[in-house]
Amino acid sequence: MIHRLLDDKRLGRAHSPADIQAFIQGVLDGSVTRAQAAAWLAFVCCRGMTRDETVALTQAMTDSGDKLVWDGLTGPFIDKHSTGGVGDKVSLILAPVWVVMGMKVPMISGRGLGLTGGTLDKLEAIEGYNTRLQPEALRRQLEDVGCFICGQTDRLAPADRVIYALRDETGTVPSVPLITASILSKKLAEGIERLVLDVKVGSGAFMKSEDDARALAESLAAVGRGAGLVVDVHLTDMSQPLGEAVGNALEVEESLRCLRGEGPADLHALVCQLSGAPDRADAILRSGAALPVFERMVAAQGGDLGVPLKGGGCQETVIRAEIAGELTRCDAEELGLAAFVLGAGRVKASDDVHFGVGLRVHKKRGAVVQVGEPLVTLVHDGDRGVEAARRHAQAAFTVRPG
Repeated sequence: MIHRLLDDKRLGRAHSPADIQAFIQGVLDGSVTRAQAAAWLAFVCCRGMTRDETVALTQAMTDSGDKLVWDGLTGPFIDKHSTGGVGDKVSLILAPVWVVMGMKVPMISGRGLGLTGGTLDKLEAIEGYNTRLQPEALRRQLEDVGCFICGQTDRLAPADRVIYALRDETGTVPSVPLITASILSKKLAEGIERLVLDVKVGSGAFMKSEDDARALAESLAAVGRGAGLVVDVHLTDMSQPLGEAVGNALEVEESLRCLRGEGPADLHALVCQLSGAPDRADAILRSGAALPVFERMVAAQGGDLGVPLKGGGCQETVIRAEIAGELTRCDAEELGLAAFVLGAGRVKASDDVHFGVGLRVHKKRGAVVQVGEPLVTLVHDGDRGVEAARRHAQAAFTVRPG
């Protein structure tokens, strides 16, 4: 079977749903070897997949494990997925906002790789926060609190874990069908009815060009709707960081500020946009009504907001403007690299992150700056990565003299 599938995909021929189901089963039971699976992934990267094939792959990966079922609970059940960016902490704010709106939010999140910070890494900066919950605990928390944010369990879309690890090893990550199936298989396993997709585009995003981001957005929307979800898709800018804070504990602090109605304007605006009811979300954030929901979620998952966040005791280095004028560039990729070399990110999944390090951005594109004004503050642990971070931070800003 596998040799025929490899020949078909090498020649650009489409698989049937039964073929794809058999391939996924073979990957899980070992009858398809790692080398064969890697070859298939490479052919998919080169030859692509039809929409019907992508739907079938998504469904097969979803069906490879358990699905969360919320019988007896009142919805609607909603989640949001971002393709990742620098300073993107929207999930921490949006989930409790949706709960105040009367929705249930079963959010399965991931860890960061490279420049894009992971939601779980941010939450684990909170002392005691547990990201590994069993289905019984998830159901109880969804009923009592209205939301949870936790990691993927061993039995949710297990095929995705195997295939993603192979994609990472073999350089086959940048494939729209494979990305689509990876994202949606986990979301479909959550038992949600509606999905909001935030597809980032720009230097700090996985998709750098608008054409690539739009292709991914269209694929996610079509396949999600084909699987029975109500899907809302947003293309949002990641040419400069979102908010002011980049780094795990720093982003938790900023999320708490936003939940008090004191967050940066761009972060506040994006949460409102993605909520689906901007005016209502704006009122909820300004009133602070979502903050108690976040606090209850953290407490339910073992976290303690009454003690300092992890990673304290860091030092700070301020990068200042060297000329006066208008700031025309505040590059997300360079600032993401600055945070990364300080220890805020990881190269591979097994790496540890430093919860306390990162940076605070003081000026964004369009600001008028004077000589000596702070542009960004690096938050670092001793000398680790400071000089490299300084170079990246200085390269991130362009000032037009005036």
